[in-house]
Amino acid sequence: MSEIELKKPLPSEDEQKDFYEKLRIRITDWLHTKSGRTSKFGEYILFAPDLFHLLMKSMLDNRIDAKSKALIGSGLLYFISPVDVLPEGLVGPGGFMDDVIVAAFVVNTLLNKFAPEVLEENWAGDKKLLFTLQKISETGNTVVGKLPSRSLLGRFIKKKKK
Repeated sequence: MSEIELKKPLPSEDEQKDFYEKLRIRITDWLHTKSGRTSKFGEYILFAPDLFHLLMKSMLDNRIDAKSKALIGSGLLYFISPVDVLPEGLVGPGGFMDDVIVAAFVVNTLLNKFAPEVLEENWAGDKKLLFTLQKISETGNTVVGKLPSRSLLGRFIKKKKK
């Protein structure tokens, strides 16, 4: 199996743990604010640090092949990119919702290829990984179904069929 060569080394265990803990604290503090308490997605945003941690640990797992690690790397890049659908710099912690949806997509893709135990061993979340992903996926499908572009796409497809 070929290994991916990184241009920069991954952060150390301590740096990863520090980032994980700071992110959890930041999101937890936000959940106690008015905007956090009224957010419909607050409980899902709290999964952001757990999913980021899972992706980082999965990059180091030698049971996962190079092609899958490229997908994982893409998910990690989306997390840390300042330019995304809901930028955290503008939206605050609520901006992690799109990162959670992307990470859930990556993890679901991996679960279709690997035994659940491979990913569950790297999971740091409080609840079972598969239960968490099911909740996120159901919510993500609801959100995507309400987007204006989704209804426009449906209209376009109906016109094409005629």
